[in-house]
Amino acid sequence: MTSTARWLRRQLPGVMALVLVAATFLVARLPEVSAQEKQALAARFGFAPETVALPGGHTQRSIRAVNQRYGHINAWISSVGSAVALNDLDGDGLANDLCYVDVRVDQVIVTPAPAPAPGGQRRYEPFVLGPGSLPVNDVMAPMGCVPGDFNEDGRVDLLVYLWGRTPILHLARANAEGMGPGTYLATELVPGAASGRYDGPEWNSNSATVADFDGDGHDDIYIGNYFPDGPVLDPARSTGVEMNASMSAALNGGPDHLLLWAGGAAGDEPAARFRAAPGAIPSDASRGWTLASGSNDVDGDLLPELYVANDFGPDRLLHNESTPGKPAFRVVEGSRGPWEPRSKNVGIDSFKGMGVDFGDLNGDGVYDLYVSNITTSFGIEESHFAFLSTERDRAAVASALAAGEAVWEDESGPLQLAWSGWGWDVKLVDFDNDGGLEVAQATGFVKGDVNRWPQLQELATANDALLANPLWWPVVGPGDDVAGHQRFHLFARNERGFYTDVSPSLGLDVPVPTRGIATGDVDGDGRLDMAVSRQWEDPVFYRNTAGSPGRFLGLRLTHEAGVSPGSFPGAGSPVIGAQVEVTTASGRTLVNRVDGGSGHSGKRSHEVHFGLGSEDGPVRARITWRDRGGEVHEQEMTLRPGWHDVRLGDQAEEE
Repeated sequence: MTSTARWLRRQLPGVMALVLVAATFLVARLPEVSAQEKQALAARFGFAPETVALPGGHTQRSIRAVNQRYGHINAWISSVGSAVALNDLDGDGLANDLCYVDVRVDQVIVTPAPAPAPGGQRRYEPFVLGPGSLPVNDVMAPMGCVPGDFNEDGRVDLLVYLWGRTPILHLARANAEGMGPGTYLATELVPGAASGRYDGPEWNSNSATVADFDGDGHDDIYIGNYFPDGPVLDPARSTGVEMNASMSAALNGGPDHLLLWAGGAAGDEPAARFRAAPGAIPSDASRGWTLASGSNDVDGDLLPELYVANDFGPDRLLHNESTPGKPAFRVVEGSRGPWEPRSKNVGIDSFKGMGVDFGDLNGDGVYDLYVSNITTSFGIEESHFAFLSTERDRAAVASALAAGEAVWEDESGPLQLAWSGWGWDVKLVDFDNDGGLEVAQATGFVKGDVNRWPQLQELATANDALLANPLWWPVVGPGDDVAGHQRFHLFARNERGFYTDVSPSLGLDVPVPTRGIATGDVDGDGRLDMAVSRQWEDPVFYRNTAGSPGRFLGLRLTHEAGVSPGSFPGAGSPVIGAQVEVTTASGRTLVNRVDGGSGHSGKRSHEVHFGLGSEDGPVRARITWRDRGGEVHEQEMTLRPGWHDVRLGDQAEEE
């Protein structure tokens, strides 16, 4: 054997190793789109940023005062609370009113969406939604705002959930004189003292969703708590608080609550009564560190399932097995395949659930789910979840859920929806009316100049026995940065079948931590607009300016009773949970529902919207709903593209 042959033989293992590495890289490398393809995809969309009007006269701050045990992590504790909702609060027929939580002043603000025409007249001045005569103190802060008709008078009210207090209902007065501080009457969700300094239960709530959970025809309220009840925001206290007992399986958070509707009254002294349903949320699901929740009927019985997204441990999907007055839920979990990581399955993950939404991502007529987690390269590289149904009809989904099995598999990797950053709210929305859903996602955590990722990584690998004590947590204070320069994302599906982030091409990728996303058609043109709340920054409203959107079908579904007597107009009482299945002339099936507040801190309007693409003929819409007596109804209507107002009682009747 020549010396050359011997040399080649000695190099053969190395050569083969290089070939194997190269082959593995080629197989594992994610597909990419060209700049030209990305530009063509982005051209389908357009958004114009506009300023949200806010009231003046309030002293702003950039961090909260907190319990002394949390003093060295006050920036971490101050990282949530910015929230936004879009809805029709003034009864003008458009979802053009915002309820915004401003963390800089710890106030809930009602303000009109920007006028459609440049220089247009503002419909009313923005105002603070105050607590009225209810007891308060200076160690509480609002965390979110959920629209709903809580006294069933046909006017949209507002639910505000907080840290340091039980939630407050703001009920619209029947004869209110326009939109202003006197429009709403503040009332307790949980009965307590009528005035004075608040000394009741110190809930620390970070999520709420509204739905008829027990099927009696009336909307109930789920409240998801984060910290255990205690004085989180009281700088005079040095006791009564703790942190999560684990980074992956913490079940020492604040207890979640389900409150059932028990009655209501209209008028200038409106009232709404709810009663607690202790034990309705299973014990192994009610003590997570909840940051988001979503409710939707995924199996066709009009009893909405509940998805609870928990920080520091397993999310929970709760199958609804309730009867009127007797709420009951069962935890369902995904089945783990031989090559699947445990944390990629429904209900048994160990990731940091931050946001959730339902929608049909693959167009098979069955709801899927998208869940935001923490996915930062060289930080905490988890994965978002794009849970796609493995069944093709709701009957099969129902059978699986009855057996305790969640029939959704995570496809976030192949769809290229797995990684974007420190995720928060997410909305599945058809912004270009092509019939497919885009994914809008808020990201970013604490913005500053000093990188604290190394210390956070040390914490993530620490012994769980240390975590519950805040003493062992690394400093995260003013000026520190953890994913603080991450950007908003908008993922659109490309022709190859996976998703591409088009936010840079649309001017949406501002390096500011974002939190809540609210969507709705504020000007009635069929294009869904978007409001985004930012942590410690001004909110922004994005008007949808897509130049060539497809046709659309829009439904405003309200209960037949209409609006109770009074001079203040109402939008009608939304039939939250009503399901709509649209079949187009080409045979395409689309599904959507009246949403009662799914997500982290952003709440979409009560409209039901479908993009139809190029189909401009009539479509068949099958509507299913519960009336006020809890009876289930189903009716098919033939509707032309555009907006339709439909009242639902024993029958569906277009106005």
